[in-house]
Amino acid sequence: MAKCCNNCGKELLPSGDQFDYRKINDNLKVSNSQSKVMRRSLRLTLAAVVLVLLTIIEDSPLNGMFALTFIGVFIALSGVVVALIFRLRAKKMATLISGENVVAAWQLSPAEKTAFTRYLFSYEKSKNLGILGITSLLIVVIFGLFILFIDEGKGAMFLVMAGLIALLALFALGMPCYYRQRNNRGDGAILIGRKFAYINGFFHNWDFPLSGIQMVKSIEKPFHGLYLKYYYYDRTLKNTEELYIPAPPGTDLRKLAALLNL
Repeated sequence: MAKCCNNCGKELLPSGDQFDYRKINDNLKVSNSQSKVMRRSLRLTLAAVVLVLLTIIEDSPLNGMFALTFIGVFIALSGVVVALIFRLRAKKMATLISGENVVAAWQLSPAEKTAFTRYLFSYEKSKNLGILGITSLLIVVIFGLFILFIDEGKGAMFLVMAGLIALLALFALGMPCYYRQRNNRGDGAILIGRKFAYINGFFHNWDFPLSGIQMVKSIEKPFHGLYLKYYYYDRTLKNTEELYIPAPPGTDLRKLAALLNL
């Protein structure tokens, strides 16, 4: 099946050798965000290794502080794992930037990016508030029973309950703000492949074992674009992610949806 134009999303004629995806993607000015995370993880690993060495070098002021040794080893191992994961992600994203695995790509206008950012903020905030309400109710019921039936420590239990709810509220309200800020700073580029996608600075992939696309379709609300839902399995069993991908007005996304559904 023919690929789609980077600017309008429309189907291209089957003369792929005349269409330079690398040149167009360079015009989109897409940088490999996964490589940045990998490099930061490696730097953190190096710093942790230095910390460990300082705790075992005889003349070091940190010599013998084995609690720092344990922390350093843990950070170093975590950094290596994160670096390896994002190295794989960086390789995948590189195939989008090069055009090797791109099936469609376009650039959002400032107005389109703003509408996209506002919708995601509203959607995530509403979803998080619903989860916060249910979780807070369960916490109040559980801690309330302890407060009612124990003779001592009622004040401490109340403070723990209030602190836990406050922490959850901070997360529920803070994360949508964080993602809004990141989306506002995003490059507005959309790169879609068969197994992964780059959306305004965020990379998504569904090419690992027991994962794949569950649903994809063109949408007109909350904006003209593509709705893509993919699934994956981890220790919590099946999880899903929903992507609302805006597209320029007039872009025919039905063929793209059909291609991704194959």
